[in-house]
Amino acid sequence: MKKLIALSLVLAIMAACTTVPITGRRQMNLLPESQMMGMAVTSYSQFVTTNPMVPVTDARAQQVKEIGEKIAAAATRYLKIKGASDRAAGFKWDFQVAESNEVNAWCMPGGKVVFYTGFFLFAKMLMV
Repeated sequence: MKKLIALSLVLAIMAACTTVPITGRRQMNLLPESQMMGMAVTSYSQFVTTNPMVPVTDARAQQVKEIGEKIAAAATRYLKIKGASDRAAGFKWDFQVAESNEVNAWCMPGGKVVFYTGFFLFAKMLMV
């Protein structure tokens, strides 16, 4: 009985695994893509409304958006070449800059990206 349960568990894990087109690594999806995207949009919206964000007219925000859009376009083209366009089909790319001294940046499923202003201070120190 234990062997049957173990075998069922292994088969379920193998069935949930997919290959990531960009890296070629294997990943296991425990949640449906639609549920994960919905959770990401909710969390992202909550973050940008409860944290001080840099105005979109700020040069830093414009720089992050400009570079981010280029990366998004390149990733989308690459996925299309690899026959995996569906991996980014529902993405609604959004690039924001949060006012924080943390040297950090993160992204969520669906193309939600946040950079912290501390990242710019760090980059400026590296340039000196």
